[in-house]
Amino acid sequence: MKKWSIMVVALMALLPLVGLTAHVPGIDDDDPTRRNVIDEVIWVVGDEPILKSEVEGMRLQAEMEGLRWNGDPDCAIPERIAVEKLFLHQAAIDSIEVTESEVASNAEQRLEYFITQAGSREKLEEYRGQKISQIRTQMREELRKQLMIQRMREKLVEDITVSPAEVRRYFSSLPADSIPFVPTVVEVQILTQTPKVEQEEINRIKEELREYTDRINNGETTFQTLARMYSEDPGSARYGGELGFVSRMTLDPAFAAVAFNLTDPRKISKIVESEYGFHIIQLIDKRGDKVNVRHILRKPIVSQEAIDQALARLDSIGSDIREGKFSFDEGATVISDDKDTRNNHGLMANVTEDMRRTSKFRMQDLPSEIARIVDTMQVGNISRPFQMISNGKTVCAIIKLKSRVLGHKATITEDFQVMKDIVLNKRREECLVEWVEKKIKTTYVRVNDRYRDCKFEHQGWIK
Repeated sequence: MKKWSIMVVALMALLPLVGLTAHVPGIDDDDPTRRNVIDEVIWVVGDEPILKSEVEGMRLQAEMEGLRWNGDPDCAIPERIAVEKLFLHQAAIDSIEVTESEVASNAEQRLEYFITQAGSREKLEEYRGQKISQIRTQMREELRKQLMIQRMREKLVEDITVSPAEVRRYFSSLPADSIPFVPTVVEVQILTQTPKVEQEEINRIKEELREYTDRINNGETTFQTLARMYSEDPGSARYGGELGFVSRMTLDPAFAAVAFNLTDPRKISKIVESEYGFHIIQLIDKRGDKVNVRHILRKPIVSQEAIDQALARLDSIGSDIREGKFSFDEGATVISDDKDTRNNHGLMANVTEDMRRTSKFRMQDLPSEIARIVDTMQVGNISRPFQMISNGKTVCAIIKLKSRVLGHKATITEDFQVMKDIVLNKRREECLVEWVEKKIKTTYVRVNDRYRDCKFEHQGWIK
């Protein structure tokens, strides 16, 4: 046994006797010897301890994502963490790696998903009891592990295949009420125009930011105070504009170019224009390839006249497309302001919860403004122009419903790929279960006695 394992086992033996500072709700609430324990090692897998706080953290995340556990969560959650540690250990042995850009990109997508689910940044912060910068940092570390686990799982099953005959045989054996239901999915193309902000409004915003800089430099007030009072970034304003340590890849390019070139914490940056508005920035600290800054964001107000002009232009563009002067694909590529879709002929991309990109959306996965319009459209139709909020900015758009497949019971002729994926995933899961149970047999595992009566998914934890 390695030295760390010995230390952890010793720690586990002492924990029931060590009172810390607070009570964490959970199992054994009725045990008076545990009411003052704030954290403890509950399992050891190889050299890795599993803390009670990890279990509570995963429970909170599952609640946020609306996930349910098979069986008792007090047993299922620590087992899930233990299995993850097995995969991470093997990933280290096999030198599995993920890039910083992958982590950053996925973290921002997932953060936006959580903000949407919570309703706002403020509600997410209130629910999690953390500011956005803390959630982002924690999310990156968690996603780094999840991506490594995903890579390891993929490597273990990369050689598994299924034949068409296996697919047909599997589904022919299913009773009618067990055949999977395929929900309605749509593909949507979008063409946007961003209403033009008048120069007078831009000058007003810049003058405000210059005034803030002067007040800070004169010692009249602090950057943090002005950020709390005036910044229009709700995720950082309440914390004095502080973003926390972030990498270049997670920031708007224009913002990052200035933030990473700051060297003196006493100086305020020049005014920076990003896709979100106008900023002034102050350096707090640098740490390797990450920087911690605070900023004040001010967003120019778009006039109703500018919105009406953008809607009128889109109305004209839509008419030209309907008359055959050019296609929606061409318009979205050449005219659209939407940088995320114009290189794909306006086709919107859906990033699923497991981080896969697809052009297919379930209705509930579409932005609400778009879903309401798509619901009444026929395939091939082009909508009337409408306005929506995207990344905190007013945007005007028209959309085309490229395809719609109504929800239905899967059939071998229409949904062979769906059925093949189901069978393939079943085979892969069987392979992974077999791998996990073999790995458990060759790995040191120590489980707290109060988990010994749990009904685990995998065999061999209790030795």
